[in-house]
Amino acid sequence: MTDNPPPEVDRRRLLHATAALAASTALAPLAGCASSAGRISAAAPRFKPVPPSRADQATLPPCYTAQALAAWGEPVGLPGALPPWRPDATHTATDQAAQVGMHHGGLQFLPLDGSRRGLLVMNHGSVDDGLLHARGVLGWSAEHVQKSQAAHGVSVVEVAFDFPTGSWQVVRPSRHARRITAASPVTLSGPAAGHALLKTATDASGRRALGLLAGGALALTPWGTCLSGEAAFADAFSAADQPTQHERRYGLRRAAGARWQAFDERFDAVRHPNEANRCGWTCEFDPADPRSGPVKRTALGRAAHAALWAGTTADGRAVVCLADGGAFEYLYKFISRDKVRSAGSGLSAAQANADLLDAGTLFVARFDADGSGRWLPLRHGSGPLTAAGGFADAGEVLVKTRQAADALGATRLDGAQALAVDAASGWTYAGLTGNPLRGTAGQPGPDAANPRAANTMGHILRWREEGDAAGERFRWNLLLQAGNPQAARAEHRGNLQGDAFANPGALALDGRGRLWVGTGMASTALGQGAMAALGQNALLACNPVNGEVQRFLTGPVNSAIGGVAFTPDGSTLFATISHPGEAPGERNDPAAPRRYSNWPDFKADGRPRSAVLAVRRHDGGAVGG
Repeated sequence: MTDNPPPEVDRRRLLHATAALAASTALAPLAGCASSAGRISAAAPRFKPVPPSRADQATLPPCYTAQALAAWGEPVGLPGALPPWRPDATHTATDQAAQVGMHHGGLQFLPLDGSRRGLLVMNHGSVDDGLLHARGVLGWSAEHVQKSQAAHGVSVVEVAFDFPTGSWQVVRPSRHARRITAASPVTLSGPAAGHALLKTATDASGRRALGLLAGGALALTPWGTCLSGEAAFADAFSAADQPTQHERRYGLRRAAGARWQAFDERFDAVRHPNEANRCGWTCEFDPADPRSGPVKRTALGRAAHAALWAGTTADGRAVVCLADGGAFEYLYKFISRDKVRSAGSGLSAAQANADLLDAGTLFVARFDADGSGRWLPLRHGSGPLTAAGGFADAGEVLVKTRQAADALGATRLDGAQALAVDAASGWTYAGLTGNPLRGTAGQPGPDAANPRAANTMGHILRWREEGDAAGERFRWNLLLQAGNPQAARAEHRGNLQGDAFANPGALALDGRGRLWVGTGMASTALGQGAMAALGQNALLACNPVNGEVQRFLTGPVNSAIGGVAFTPDGSTLFATISHPGEAPGERNDPAAPRRYSNWPDFKADGRPRSAVLAVRRHDGGAVGG
């Protein structure tokens, strides 16, 4: 679209975006469309829930409409680089580096002009090489590898609401448009930067790396930057037939699925054993300033970060919650040493806090059976975290964060993939997608925080700090166990009220305190019978006061809901639709996904594409209100 030049970023809006979300606008509704204001209570739903669906489309309640934005392959809007989407996937690796990445995951909306204009920031957790390339994986080449790497990472797209048409439009070109890919230069900072375990043949300093891989977690900070975690990064590496104990602990194996090592030797873990240690960090970047370089903050630990949240303590220090999404992995919390600094003296808030996350304390959570919990510090020299315990220094504790958490006896969880924090109530919610290995031979059995063996459905747990967020004690409970209460198989039953769902993989809170839950079910894990009863993956609204759940949106065939965000006034809900048409076991076949879906283009034999769905009420009122 053509548009006036976008305004400068208002840093005060960035700093107060979360608070502004609470000021949701409730307009006079159309006939049959309910409206309400204020925090939710144990009351009836504010929309008509939709039934399970198997249709290749997004279904919504009456009085709502949706449009697809920022689909894979569309130009992000880099000035002078507007390569078109090619339905036959003949666009090049260079084109892809200027286009929206594949398989959208986390999502944030960063306001530039209230709820009328802003940045959609999304990351991309994986690629389907069969779908990405014109001939699938036939003739695997360096170009294939480069294009796959270009489809990873982060996309920043400017969007504006067009009142005459009542729709959102992508602003192209935009000075805010940006791509960070698996080949982009990044800086390593913090206590582990320069450590021997991070040095490679191409970087003797251990401070300069390439790439943001397998984006999963995504969070905005109070000082206006964005944090993106690297989730399933191990899939990019190929280790020896017998990986080291450290490599096994992080999931490295022989002949990884990405096959990048064939044409990019840094992903050959045999020749370059330290390269994988440079992945799995939380990367910070300023989405409003494409000139600023991304930085991996090693003080936040190394894990498969599937979820993040950032805020401040009562005394003004930064707090970051982090979830490792792997089976039997952990929840973490980081508290900065220093307080968040205000913008001034010619510096933006992002620039004033450029090193804020480089010093502080990382903690891991232990959930005790009596409903109490402890944050255990991962501090070198404390308890088992000593040279005698296998941790030579503070840097090694961070490079081997999982092993350090093991040593401390933290609680191993069933796939923590989502986080949401309600500042008003003090509850932090964690969505656990499930863990079918729980209680199987040789694996840990159920415990209070993970109460089901062979947990295929997942659950939502929550905790509240005892005192300030900087404290080391909390109280916790289970909000609900996902599943179908009417299911014949015990492991498929849940204890929730209302509409059944499974595998909560995305969480967000609206301004009224309603918890929105996006699901990521897979037929290979649940079986066709369970999928038939639950329908497609969905976005549901949960009332945390009484635990009641209503299905608000269902996605296209075989898709997942990867992330959810709102405009400050709550009038638009954005959700990423990821992996439409995904064909498990057939990812090298370019035709396989097209047998299931051609969303969102709906063209004959069209390639399904991940995209952002923008949902609005017909009357412009708050979504779900």
